Amino acid sequence: MASAAGQIALPLAPLHGVAERIVTGPANAQVVAALCNPAAWPYRTAVLTGPPRSGKSLLARWFAEGGRGQAVDDAPLLGEDALFHRWNRAQAEGAPLLIVGGSQAWRIGLPDLRSRLGAALQLSIGQPDDAMAAELLLALAEQRGLALGPEAAAYLVPRAGRSHAMLERLVAEIDRLSLERKGPATQTVWRAALEAAMGPAEPRLL
Repeated sequence: MASAAGQIALPLAPLHGVAERIVTGPANAQVVAALCNPAAWPYRTAVLTGPPRSGKSLLARWFAEGGRGQAVDDAPLLGEDALFHRWNRAQAEGAPLLIVGGSQAWRIGLPDLRSRLGAALQLSIGQPDDAMAAELLLALAEQRGLALGPEAAAYLVPRAGRSHAMLERLVAEIDRLSLERKGPATQTVWRAALEAAMGPAEPRLL
């Protein structure tokens, strides 16, 4: 897949009147490619991990609701016996199974489950590059009905970094401040949102 940032429309109900989208780029391109070809998965099973708020659950919904297979979200919160039962059921049905974990592999005590998930395809979402982070920020703003353009992304991304969670928090702060001030999201609001999200020592580039 191309490394340039892009978007996948999700077959999900709109959020605030705007269709949800997954932003794709170098951080998740290999994951998306694998989800499009579950027939190639060993034992028809894949385990997906990635940073907080990196779109793991959205990808799982896109995978399941698109008819590609079954998905178990937040698998570490599910009992191991229950997860093993889901794996066995998917195997019996011949259905691909996507298991969504946390930010990294988790310790599994049940030997049979540990061996089966260890043999599954391991997928991991990485940190976005600047272009993907900019697309993520603009997509998050669009879902909230915020009017942010490329100039906002160019100003904010170098200062906020590439953390999925921080970008989401930053957009939430811009939204909150715009509503409080009853005005558009200007550079003054962007600056205040950076300080609210990152603290008074937030980086200020020249």
